[in-house]
Amino acid sequence: MKFGFIAKHRGIWPIGWLCEALGVSRSGFYAWRSRPPSRRARADEELSGKVRASFLASDRTYGSRRVWHDLLAEGVFCGRHRIERLMRLHALRARPRRRGCRRMWVFGSPPPSLRMFLTAASKPPPQSQMDR
Repeated sequence: MKFGFIAKHRGIWPIGWLCEALGVSRSGFYAWRSRPPSRRARADEELSGKVRASFLASDRTYGSRRVWHDLLAEGVFCGRHRIERLMRLHALRARPRRRGCRRMWVFGSPPPSLRMFLTAASKPPPQSQMDR
């Protein structure tokens, strides 16, 4: 986490200052930079693609639980919390489902404010004295 912060802000402050402030060695930071991604990071990248594909196939409506069930059905075994973490990391949030359509009024006549607007719109414009 500290090395990620240093990598992100190294254009603003010198690396030596950042390493000293965070209590890490400069050589440790450079070793971290040159290290290849871990096995878990590579597996997370592969799994992220499958999570994204399942999420987009659901028209962005599936949450982590349904994506997890999709992946289990495909034969990809992992934990639900891992799916949640990857979805949060890649900003995949399910859209809420619309439950019916919104109506201005259900039965009878429209509300008074709308009734006034509708009747005013249906009247012809007033004629001036010059038009008569």
